[in-house]
Amino acid sequence: MRNSILAGLFVLTSAVSLSFAAPAQAEFRVCNATQNLVGVAIGYRAKEGWISEGWWQIPATTCATLIEGQLQSRYYYLYAEDAARGGRWAGGVNMCVAENEFKITGVQDCYARGFQQFGFKEYDTGRQGSWMVQLTDTPASQESQN
Repeated sequence: MRNSILAGLFVLTSAVSLSFAAPAQAEFRVCNATQNLVGVAIGYRAKEGWISEGWWQIPATTCATLIEGQLQSRYYYLYAEDAARGGRWAGGVNMCVAENEFKITGVQDCYARGFQQFGFKEYDTGRQGSWMVQLTDTPASQESQN
């Protein structure tokens, strides 16, 4: 009888501790698995149109949250640059960027509007609520996962 009471207490304690577990946080996160500082910009479609914003400075072997909360788009676009070695994680989707911190609406006429234009890599999140991209020393083999 004592064993069944202890077993019941264990089940109850486990259930109570599970009910107080923190919910998973929804976000778009980038992890820098390199040994150098990396500058990152993100692009996405919003109600007001295409948005590109940056720069997040992500130190070596750390992560940064670029978008907090439930992801609203299926596709997100990323551009990153290794501050020390000049390596790039880029793609074929052109978006506007600025030299310093920026949030730009629209992807047309970047140069005419005083911006630069870089190629961003597309990430299909499959409408997941969260997504994580890991930047490695070999940009071509980088992995993304939810």
